[in-house]
Amino acid sequence: MAKTAVSLRELGSKVGQEVGVSPWVEISQARIDQFAKATEDFQWIHVDPQRAKNSPFGTTIAHGYLTLSMLPKLAESTFEFSDRKMGVNYGLNRVRFTAPVPAGSRIRGRFTLAKYEPIEGGVQVTMQVVFEREGGDKPVMFAEAIARHFY
Repeated sequence: MAKTAVSLRELGSKVGQEVGVSPWVEISQARIDQFAKATEDFQWIHVDPQRAKNSPFGTTIAHGYLTLSMLPKLAESTFEFSDRKMGVNYGLNRVRFTAPVPAGSRIRGRFTLAKYEPIEGGVQVTMQVVFEREGGDKPVMFAEAIARHFY
C-alpha cells in the first residue's frame, strides 16, 4: 500500500474526513516479548503461551500499550508530508483498548482528521485513530492523537 501524499498546508480542508489507512503490521509473539522486556511488564497473558491457552483469549495477547506504541509506525507508514521539515508527538486524548490483539494478529490504523490548528511555524493536527485487527469483528483501539508538524 502506497503512502498517502499530503501537503500540510492543504490538509486543513479535510477536517472530518478519513485521510489515510495504514498497511497491516503483524504483532508477533517476538514483538510482544520484546515489549515486555523493554517495559518490564511480564504479565503472563502476554508472555506465557502455555498458561494463556487456558485464558478466555486462548492465546497470548499484546499489551494495550504495545498496541498504542504502534501508532507512530502506522502513521509514518501511511503519510508522506510533502512540506514537512519535522513532526513531533504532542499528546493523546481518550485512548481506549476495545478488543484484544492475539499474538500473530495483524493490525492497521484508520486516520480521520478531527482538528487542524495553525501554530507558529506549522500546524497542530488532531487525528481520530481507529486500530483494526485483520479478521476481527470490532476495532481493537480508539485514540485521539495530537501531533505538531513544522514547515
